[in-house]
Amino acid sequence: MTTRQAPLHSGFGARTTAREALGNRDLTGVVALVTGGHAGIGLETTRALSGAGATVIVGARTPDKAREAVAAIPRASVDTLDLSYPASIDAFAERFLASGRPLHVLVNNAGIIATPLARDARGFDSQFATNHLGHFQLTARLWPALRRASGARVVSLTSRGHGRTGIDFDDPSFERRPYDKYLAYGQSKTANALFAVALDARGEAHGVRAFSVHPGAVTTERVRQLVRELSGEERRAAEVRLGDFSAFKTPEQGAATSVWCAASAQLDGMGGVYCEDVDIAEAVSADSPAPRGVRPWAIDRGLAERLWVKSEEWTLVPFGG
Repeated sequence: MTTRQAPLHSGFGARTTAREALGNRDLTGVVALVTGGHAGIGLETTRALSGAGATVIVGARTPDKAREAVAAIPRASVDTLDLSYPASIDAFAERFLASGRPLHVLVNNAGIIATPLARDARGFDSQFATNHLGHFQLTARLWPALRRASGARVVSLTSRGHGRTGIDFDDPSFERRPYDKYLAYGQSKTANALFAVALDARGEAHGVRAFSVHPGAVTTERVRQLVRELSGEERRAAEVRLGDFSAFKTPEQGAATSVWCAASAQLDGMGGVYCEDVDIAEAVSADSPAPRGVRPWAIDRGLAERLWVKSEEWTLVPFGG
């Protein structure tokens, strides 16, 4: 079944909080994994899922810091996971699979934004490697646990930054073209959206549905730090691009679409769509000036399949059937 990329008119909106998006949903017995679930939007996602009764594992590059952040959250635990290192991903997945638990919810939340050029061990720029390839490998390794859940959801965080660019399949890592940290970020976010399209096509028969989520412009400490670190000219450009911080969402509001996609009954039987403001987003034209909606290159099934095949090749990780 193909889910139409069109709003459901869910009754929620941009100011809905994560707890409101879950309503009275009882997640007792649900096992969830939230990458980067100890800070910003991820922390609020962890809180909301736990508050509804779920057991939440937080995958964190800095486990000591993460344990301190989630110490007061019931049923939340931390395990080491660095998405920029393939060996760390494999070790994390092996530990989880060894526990024999099903995985009902996987929220691919962690990510880096507009960083200077750096490359992982495979030669990919760090944003593409962390935001897309790391989560691709993690999901592939955890596939047996997702299937074991007999009804699972995978939620991958994208961004309206996807509107800046599609995937450059000929030079994804800026080996021949000049590096632009915003284009690199946008490419990684398009990849997150396309990943959800291709994963859902494969997962539906096994009860695994996938969604991509734009959380909105959120005033996390990381965003403020990012702006502080910019040069004067870059800071002025960012302020124009980002707008007034007072109009941004809170982290609790930013996590709402993630938890809605992870657990809402409104999405039962659906998948493979890009969501924002606690609803399925509108599909807009490539040249749309609107700050909302999803561009065609981020939901194109042909491009999603092409990226999937290349991602298996780039990571050397074949996806289980």
